[in-house]
Amino acid sequence: MEKRILGKTDLNIAPIVFGGNVFGWTIDEQKSFEILNQFVESGFNFIDTADVYSRWVPGNKGGESETIIGNWLKKNNKRQEVIIATKVGSDMGQGKSLRKDYIINEVEHSLSRLQTDYIDLYFSHYDDENTPVEETLNAYETLIKAGKIRWIGASNFSADRLKESLVFANEHNLPRYEVYQPGYNLYDREQFEQEYEKICLDYGLGVVTYYSLASGFLTGKYRSEDDLNKSQRGGGVKKYLNERGFRILDALDSVADKYGVEQASVALAWLIYHPSITAPIASVTDLSQLKSFTDAAHLKLTPEDISLLDKASIY
Repeated sequence: MEKRILGKTDLNIAPIVFGGNVFGWTIDEQKSFEILNQFVESGFNFIDTADVYSRWVPGNKGGESETIIGNWLKKNNKRQEVIIATKVGSDMGQGKSLRKDYIINEVEHSLSRLQTDYIDLYFSHYDDENTPVEETLNAYETLIKAGKIRWIGASNFSADRLKESLVFANEHNLPRYEVYQPGYNLYDREQFEQEYEKICLDYGLGVVTYYSLASGFLTGKYRSEDDLNKSQRGGGVKKYLNERGFRILDALDSVADKYGVEQASVALAWLIYHPSITAPIASVTDLSQLKSFTDAAHLKLTPEDISLLDKASIY
């Protein structure tokens, strides 16, 4: 499978990242292991998680996804074969924080749950505007020097704070965010394209997108309000059931029929072919759904296909 370098890091990644938010939420450990095994056997190598996954589930406290991944890494001795990204800064019970002491404490919990002594890519999950950029980057410098993390990234920052962090890092010789993780897909285009894309291109950032399938809407399985009870995530899809959404589905149907693949594969391939995107993040809850990843990674969309999708999703 064709790999691509993530920004200015040395991380050589397959073009789809597995989103670990489903581990310990919509799938249990056994099913997670089966899916991870098949994911890696298919040629993919990058798993994204966070300390806070899946704290929102009743009875969970956070760390469930990291724990499952750690158990899988240990059982299969796969640490050298995969790239692991996790995140810090989300609310684990004390509010959102990117303070130095908080980060240095939290990374130990993540390393322990993941059963590894280093994290390939460590994200600031949410910005903490009460903490100076310098303090956060100093924390990461300490952890990089200690060999506990290799590279850093940011997610859910304002464009101004992202740029401030990049400029400060360059001016003060501190580690800089090499990867940005935005919400971006064929429907939700406007914010990334208008606010973040130029920054990412100007600074040579790798970009991995979340909500790459718009909470499942771009799989084509939700076409009316009657379909919303098809999964636990169906409620998040209602906002897409409008004229523009249906126009996008029509375009996806057209391209999917042309190549004999799922709509999800086309939606992911559109992201893969986007000049500023390194790889979309996506999840599955069933082994059969992994075929859409493999198809997307091998799909060669033509300029006509891209144009059709771009026009249907114009905002």
